[in-house]
Amino acid sequence: MNVPADAVIPFSSDVYTETEGEFAGWSTWKRDSFESLSGPFWHKVEADGRVRCAFRVEPRHLNGMKNVHGGCFMTFADYCLFALSSRELAGPGITVSFACEFLDAGKVGDLIECDGEMTRIGGSLIFLRGVLHTGGRKLFTFSGTIKRVKKRTKPAAVAAE
Repeated sequence: MNVPADAVIPFSSDVYTETEGEFAGWSTWKRDSFESLSGPFWHKVEADGRVRCAFRVEPRHLNGMKNVHGGCFMTFADYCLFALSSRELAGPGITVSFACEFLDAGKVGDLIECDGEMTRIGGSLIFLRGVLHTGGRKLFTFSGTIKRVKKRTKPAAVAAE
């Protein structure tokens, strides 16, 4: 399931769109300090309507073996869940399930990209799956479920008797 080619994502007010460099025209969110610190991770809607996500591996993304840290892949994949579903989500959500498989290692300088899709859209749950890859090599597969979250209203104050 893809979004329309003329769609602009993310569909929220805290988006930042890069204006220079390799990711000029790509967007990211500024609301998640962990993702901002871990990334930067980027996404955009391609001309064909597909949501594309990517990041460039830097030394800070590596583990002690000089490969991309598994937690970095997992954080990026979670970011991808929200980028891929942002139009359908159209508001806040939380990851309620996440599964992954590590297939190969990423190295400094690699452009890690995600191909993914929503596999089912329900009333409150969105199911997705994806693959992280670089240079034709599959590195990581994942699936996850996002739950739409309704903002809670504060209960009215109880009138003093």
